[in-house]
Amino acid sequence: MYALVDAVSFYASAEKVFDPAIRTKPVVVLTNNDGCICAVCPIARKLNIPKFQPYFKVKHLFAKHNVIVRSSNYELYADLSDKMMNVISRFCDNQHIYSIDESFLHFNGFTPLIRDWHQYGHQIRRTVWQETKLPVGVGFGPTPTLAKAANHAAKKLTGFDGVAIIDSESSRKKILAMMDVSDVWGVGKRIAKKLKLMNIHSALDLAQQEPRRMKRQFSVVLERTVNELNGVACLSWDEVRQDKREIFSTRSFGKRLTDPIALKTALVSHCVTVGKKLRQQRSVTQRLLLFVASSSHEQVYYKKSLIYDFATPSSDSCVLASAVNQLFDQLYQPGIQFYKCGVGALELGSVQFQQPDLFAVSRDNSKLMNCLDTINKRYGSNTLSLASQQQTQSWHMKREYLSPHYTTRWHALPKITCDL
Repeated sequence: MYALVDAVSFYASAEKVFDPAIRTKPVVVLTNNDGCICAVCPIARKLNIPKFQPYFKVKHLFAKHNVIVRSSNYELYADLSDKMMNVISRFCDNQHIYSIDESFLHFNGFTPLIRDWHQYGHQIRRTVWQETKLPVGVGFGPTPTLAKAANHAAKKLTGFDGVAIIDSESSRKKILAMMDVSDVWGVGKRIAKKLKLMNIHSALDLAQQEPRRMKRQFSVVLERTVNELNGVACLSWDEVRQDKREIFSTRSFGKRLTDPIALKTALVSHCVTVGKKLRQQRSVTQRLLLFVASSSHEQVYYKKSLIYDFATPSSDSCVLASAVNQLFDQLYQPGIQFYKCGVGALELGSVQFQQPDLFAVSRDNSKLMNCLDTINKRYGSNTLSLASQQQTQSWHMKREYLSPHYTTRWHALPKITCDL
């Protein structure tokens, strides 16, 4: 049996943990630079507040219903996620953290003290709530995809109380019949649109398709999904979360940039972020994409991207940053009000399987990068940084509605006043 434990509107729920005054109020969280809505709590969802809409378009709706608005507090979310995952890990000896708010459990040779899955699911929910004040949904199923479907039912379908179990043919068909095909794990919008043109509208419709036919018309991934929906486990932990084939770091600026130095430091910082992510999955990149752009709403729209090819694949932040020095003069144009820039690592390969070049020696300094990553992991992000990435206020991310960093800043520790 598999289980998926997933936080309910994680970002919005995290904002309520240390602020009990807003736990009964509608809360939404905005994306970088307070651009769009990325999280809506269940209370706010009842007000039909649309997700992923630009903030300025629905600002009037927030004022009308006294909606609490928060900027994304990534430091807080990461810390609460770590605490939540530690609590969940106590309920099974085989855990796979899938994302910041999702964790798979595999009960293979592990026997819970409570034999009833429904009771066990509620025990998980109660414990997570008691120790972190985060609401979660729990779904059980014989495959990861069915566990994901059960979790969807536990959180979003009527007739469930935060826990759902698929442990029989009747429960499988009942839940899959209630799910839209677009809600199936691994089925994106484009595939869902094509499936609906084939008269495949529900998850149950998809489960009833011939797997090999789905492979021929789509991919082996959809073939596996069909098998998983029918109770045939096809995914291992490694397949559930494969290494990324491309890694990007992009961000729009808090305000328009015209200063070349500020733009250059932004690009270098993105290179450092990409390098860190490459090293985390033990990958190297052969090509680096750099781009800059103004806003499409400006009278003069400017966008330019360039590719830098490395002689030998790299994951060293210093080496990646050197590409910025090589290409920056070709990217920058005076008089442009830059709105966004980014860096992307393309053609990734594994560190373990690299063919050395006899005439091009790698410039990577793995010991230095390991030291950099270790110190930043222990003492906080950007404790050590490249001199060329020193951030300036001119391109800091705009977060006007940022809540305190309750768990990562001494001055932001919650204060409680007791009246005797």
